[in-house]
Amino acid sequence: MSAGSQTGIVGGIRYDVRRMHETWMELFFPRQFEASNSVLGKWEPQTAREKVTYNSWYYLGVPVIALLYPLVLTGYFLRFQTRRLDRTAMRLGTIGVAVLLLLFWGGLTAYARLQFTPAGFFAVAAASIVAIVASALGLLFRRVGGRVTTVVFAYPFAMTAIFLPPVVAALYSPTVADYVLPQSENIAIRLLNGPLAFVGLEEYLRRTYDLRGVAYAGMWFGIAVPVGWLLGILVTLADLVRPTADED
Repeated sequence: MSAGSQTGIVGGIRYDVRRMHETWMELFFPRQFEASNSVLGKWEPQTAREKVTYNSWYYLGVPVIALLYPLVLTGYFLRFQTRRLDRTAMRLGTIGVAVLLLLFWGGLTAYARLQFTPAGFFAVAAASIVAIVASALGLLFRRVGGRVTTVVFAYPFAMTAIFLPPVVAALYSPTVADYVLPQSENIAIRLLNGPLAFVGLEEYLRRTYDLRGVAYAGMWFGIAVPVGWLLGILVTLADLVRPTADED
């Protein structure tokens, strides 16, 4: 039974939750996932011990699925956006995308050369180079294909193309720096006092690194990579729960 046979939002949610819970049960018990349409049917416990373990695992999966499903919904949204970008990139082709990036960032750099001070020009030029290289690498790894390659490399480079150019520009332009660098410091403090302190990295980072100059770029690259991994994992989770073919 595909998602297309479900009616409305409620039907789609029921379909997703059922698939997720069946997958959860399949981790330890045979013939649980979509077993109703199979010849053997769904496996059911026979002995008292099997019934206890089966029911315990069944009800343990309820809060787990409740926590995971909002992430799946987020993955659906992200997948929809990435599929739109993929289709656009496929229509343009690799060379077309490269030309489009060069025209956009090259035109922006040329405008900065005419309108801004030398510092402003170098800021835009440096940001343009970072954006073009990161975008090209993200597209390259996306073209290579494979779920692992896409999650590990393509998504982080795509996030780098978004996060890093303003920071690189701030290293050359005082005007941009006055806004970008204080905001970066605030984010760094929150990360150090929050998740990094929780995993025990706060003291090491404070002792080892000084947030100035190129360290800002390193910080944002360090943020872009796990954010890219997170987005890739969410899209992958959405693919596992409801493969793209079920949506067409």
